Amino acid sequence: MIALSLAEIAEVVGGQTHDIPDPSVQVTGPVVRDSREAGPGSLFVAFAGERVDGHDFAAAVVEAGAVAVLGTRPVGVPAIVVDDVQSALGALARHVVRRLGATLVALTGSAGKTSTKDLIAQVLQRKAPTVFTPGSLNNEIGLPLTALSATEETRFLVLEMGARGIGHIRYLTGLTPPKVGLVLNVGSAHIGEFGGREQIAQAKGELVEALPSEADGGTAILNADDPYVRAMASRTKAKVVYFGESGEADVRAENVRLTDTGQPSFRLHTPSGASDVTMRLYGEHHVSNALAAAAVAHELGMSADEIAVALSEAGSLSRWRMEVTERPDGVTVVNDAYNANPESMKAALRALAAMGKGRRTWAVLGKMAELGDEALAEHDAVGRLAVRLNVSKLVAVGGREAAWLQLGAYNEGSWGEESVHVSDAQAAVDLLRSELRPGDVVLVKASRSVGLESVAQALIESGAEGEVSAR
Repeated sequence: MIALSLAEIAEVVGGQTHDIPDPSVQVTGPVVRDSREAGPGSLFVAFAGERVDGHDFAAAVVEAGAVAVLGTRPVGVPAIVVDDVQSALGALARHVVRRLGATLVALTGSAGKTSTKDLIAQVLQRKAPTVFTPGSLNNEIGLPLTALSATEETRFLVLEMGARGIGHIRYLTGLTPPKVGLVLNVGSAHIGEFGGREQIAQAKGELVEALPSEADGGTAILNADDPYVRAMASRTKAKVVYFGESGEADVRAENVRLTDTGQPSFRLHTPSGASDVTMRLYGEHHVSNALAAAAVAHELGMSADEIAVALSEAGSLSRWRMEVTERPDGVTVVNDAYNANPESMKAALRALAAMGKGRRTWAVLGKMAELGDEALAEHDAVGRLAVRLNVSKLVAVGGREAAWLQLGAYNEGSWGEESVHVSDAQAAVDLLRSELRPGDVVLVKASRSVGLESVAQALIESGAEGEVSAR
């Protein structure tokens, strides 16, 4: 964080100082909520959760070098006491962002946010110091913590914004007002909570409504291939730039294909030139993500050649997202178990099919959460797609939703042993242990709550020995 005195922080957050001998002492380190991350010069934010109360770690963090604690009560060590820690954290982030000379880029969408954010960050880092959201910490706590990690040297601040309802993104943009806003897509993720795609579009579009006008440097970057996103152009006064495979897109891809290993290759076209891209990431769905990143980078002054090189060299920065591991015995494990929605599940299956040409393919799939009344139809559709893509074997893991996955496969024409329903992760591992052969490709994917990463990790960790167990 940029250096601030405890007195200034207390004023910004409307707090009272306690046990602070010298209010002019500065916070020069990071702002953290995990006591294990506290170090010299840091500020520890104490949240009182259902299981753990951060205030209980106050003495330990100060001993580790933290300058003070931001909490809701005195703790016997230097502290700034406020009524609401989350609101105070947001106010501090807003203050710091105003002080920064950085260009703030915000992005949202139903699918692909984290992968696209990682691409944007890797491209912009070629131009200037860039700070970006770690993983998918895109909520009311994670976003301000990311913003507070920026320093005087930061030139680009890339923030992922998530939403589970109307008004969430409006709140986040109020904390960290963006200059560039990117909307990827409007899909089915969290449709059970929102109530429909129209409501999702309303929520995601709050990002472009928050942008400054074109005269003041605001830019809205919209997916030309998604009608819900394209329609958001009417909701902003910012300059509008379209990306996509549509011929009308300002930043677009031509000659899209997948390599023999399932990695996308295409000709990138921008308003100032064109260049060829071959990505290290797996799956054709990354083309749209790459175009979004390219549109951002082009608007911020990078050439087509610079962008193409950066995209071709970019990797996956966030765990359990199409992580590909080649076992010594020739089995390929694709760990995409961080989360799942209908769009990302179908994209992962298509990537599996591309990677597995001439090889046996396994789709180990579990529940997609928060789909509401659409759950049965969406799980059924994924099961059917696995059959249409000629996936060798579908292993549906879990309860009711897994049964719907298998039912979809069965109804599409999986009559023999091409699909199987197992009760849990250990049962899936036992099955794979007995049936995998060298050269097989295994995709593991489900919503985060299912915990199917244990299957992928077990396969990776002990594949060489042949002793596989879920943990």
